[in-house]
Parts: sequence; structure tokens; C-alpha cells
Amino acid sequence: MRKSLIFMFSGQGSQYYHMGKELYSQNTIFRKWMSKLNDIVFQKVGFSIIDEIYNGSKNKADKFDRLLYTHPAIFMVEYSLARVLIESGLEPDYVLGASLGEFTSAAVAGVISVEETLEIILKQAQLIESHCQVGSMIAVVDSPTLYNQSSIISLHSNLAAINYSSHFIISGEGAKLLKIEEHLKTKDVIFQTLPVRYGFHSSNIAPIESEYAAFLSKLSFRKPEMPVISCLLSGCATDFSDKYFWDIIRQPIYFQKTIINLEEQGQFKYIDLGPSGTLANFVRKNLSRDSFSQSYDVLNPFGQDIKKLEKIKGSFY
Repeated sequence: MRKSLIFMFSGQGSQYYHMGKELYSQNTIFRKWMSKLNDIVFQKVGFSIIDEIYNGSKNKADKFDRLLYTHPAIFMVEYSLARVLIESGLEPDYVLGASLGEFTSAAVAGVISVEETLEIILKQAQLIESHCQVGSMIAVVDSPTLYNQSSIISLHSNLAAINYSSHFIISGEGAKLLKIEEHLKTKDVIFQTLPVRYGFHSSNIAPIESEYAAFLSKLSFRKPEMPVISCLLSGCATDFSDKYFWDIIRQPIYFQKTIINLEEQGQFKYIDLGPSGTLANFVRKNLSRDSFSQSYDVLNPFGQDIKKLEKIKGSFY
């Protein structure tokens, strides 16, 4: 029985300098699309995202968190990698996005053009940098029930994502999340502060809602060419509206529930096309022991992008 193919796209926090560099150097399709998308960004804002991603003075461990650069950078890498697979003959049966990755899903599915997607992403970044206080996002390696059990956490942050049974993300104002970090340390709870300057999926970004909605209202959205699985809805998105494109950055990400719902429908091959491979790992954490689904990643900070890409291609032919 053929397993349906799902392309997955991650969001903020998955980026790092030199992501996809091996592909950019050696894969002509990836480089072609990165250059096309970079030209669009350059026309709109006057600087090169490629020059920033592959900045020779930076290494992978350096913090890459300027939103006006990272927002389009994540989309460019994900969309270009999707084109590599599609132009190699691997067409997805579904696309799945989480947070910013939902914009990549919409673009791959034809709901919005790449030009429109980059316009939305850049506008969003500009508005957030102009109107929002600096915030933070923290990945907590513990049961999501901890969020409601701890008043220090629940009163001073918003629940941003539930990824699997022992991993969730909180978001909010930077100063308040620093207090939460101190609390987590005293409780010996493992956590990681994400490389994100603003509190997505929290009230931290509420100041941009009206202006962002007004911008979105000028755009028209088309019917998807394939099913779009939304981690906002934990299922298929059918109503692509201004509200939807606001909610995917303001409301929580229900990744765990989304995968559980999919697994009830059948067997899948999940391919994570995000920069860090985190969604592929999250999928594995959510699969039951008797599941026949498989999860792959192409990119991560440790390299071997070409080798993993060829392995994925080989598994389908």
C-alpha cells in the first residue's frame, strides 16, 4: 500500500546561518529558486537575503534573529527545497505547515503566489519590528500539563505550541519569560530559549493585528491545488481568509493533535523541509509503536544535506 506523501514546513526558531549551504552550492534547482526569491525580496526591501544567510563572517552558532531577514530566509529555504523535490518528480499529496511554515504550505499549494507570500512575510516582519515590544519564546521539555499546573508559567506567558507529550512552547514578553526561566531552573525542568526576538502566538504581537488585517484584506486567496494541513486547525484548511493568515501567527500550534488526527486516517511519509529537521523529530515522537508511517528530514545544522536528499529520492523510486 502506497503511503501518502506530506511535505512539512516549520517556522521561526528553526533558522541558522548557512542553512542549506550544501544544496545552494551543489543543487542547481535549489540555487535557481533561492536566487529567484532573493530577487523578489531585493526589489521590495533593497537587500539580499542570500548574502545574509551565507555571510562568510558568521558561523552556524551565531544568533540569527533579525526578523526582517529570518522571516523571508526561512520561507526561501523551505520553498526552494520543495521545488527541488517537485521538479525531481516527488509531488506531495498534502502540505503541512506550522506557524510561519503555513505560509510556505499555502504557496506550495497555490493558495498564494510566491510574490504575495513574500509581501505578506515582509510586511508582517516590518509591522512587528515597528509596533511590538521585544519578546521571547521558550521550548519546554516536559508535559504540556505543566503550563496550567504552574501559575508562574500560565499567568506570565501564552501557550504557543504543543508538539508532543513532553514538549511545548511558551511565548510572551521578554522580561516575564526571564522570570519563568528562573522558575524552570529551580524545578530542574529542561528548556531552550528559541532564537526569536518576538513572542509569536502570544499577546506580544497583538499591536499589529488591525494594520496587518488591513493589508491582508487587499489580497485574494485561491483554492489549494492539494490538501493543506494546518497545525492551527489540526486538520485541513478550507477557508483561506484574512483571519486565517492572522490566526496562524497569533493562536497556538497544535502539532501533536494534528499528527494524531492524520495517523487515524492512514500511513504517511512525512518529509520535513524546514531548516532544522525539528518537525521530523516531532513526528517520530508522536507515532505509535505500531505505526507504519515514516519521517524524514533533509536539512539540519550538522550537514549531509545532499546525502539525505538522495536517500529520500531513492526511497520513492
